[in-house]
Amino acid sequence: MELLREINLISICVRVVLTLLIGAVLGIERERKNRPAGFRTHMLVCLGAALVMMTNQYVYQTFQTSDPVRMGAQVVSGIGFLGAGTIIITGKHQIKGITTAAGLWAAACCGLAIGIGFYEGAVIGGLFIFWVMSTLNRLEEKIKKKAEVLDLYVEFTGKKPFSNFLIFSRANGLDVMDLQINKNKYAKDMVMSVVMTVKSQKKRDKNEVLELIEGFEGILYIEAM
Repeated sequence: MELLREINLISICVRVVLTLLIGAVLGIERERKNRPAGFRTHMLVCLGAALVMMTNQYVYQTFQTSDPVRMGAQVVSGIGFLGAGTIIITGKHQIKGITTAAGLWAAACCGLAIGIGFYEGAVIGGLFIFWVMSTLNRLEEKIKKKAEVLDLYVEFTGKKPFSNFLIFSRANGLDVMDLQINKNKYAKDMVMSVVMTVKSQKKRDKNEVLELIEGFEGILYIEAM
């Protein structure tokens, strides 16, 4: 085992194979959900981070100079630029890609751990990262359904229906907050698109609140975010 923690041909091969394996496992989960950073991206991020740490370890052992983790610190901060490229804000002011960005950062951390020879931490951490990304999304959906507030994207047929909706909301025990109003340039007439946060004054299920709002006349389209 000590041989694998040093920089030599055997340890390099083991580290490269392990980084590709862990990167592939994490990337497959994102690929199945058709996310911007998928199978190959996670493998390359994990492998690149490992190569940085192996290079740093090689320089430290060969020339007896430099900090053995200095280059790795740059990877941790630098991966943020790549992760930012996966985060998008849709026309409905909905933020997507944060989980993918976090997955890329985590993949880089696994690569750094493997690159320095910390195999145990990389494997155990990689398994838990995969578990969080692949299974806890169901728990997240359940939590969202029981959330006290609901973020909505709603399209109204005009200004008057929107004004009436505010009256309708107050009458039915709904607080409307954080309004962002836009005129839909892709729609005809005076269609208004509104992003809003709705909070029920009494305990209600998410679907119950949606059904109540959908019953209001003057709404062309509604989507929970």
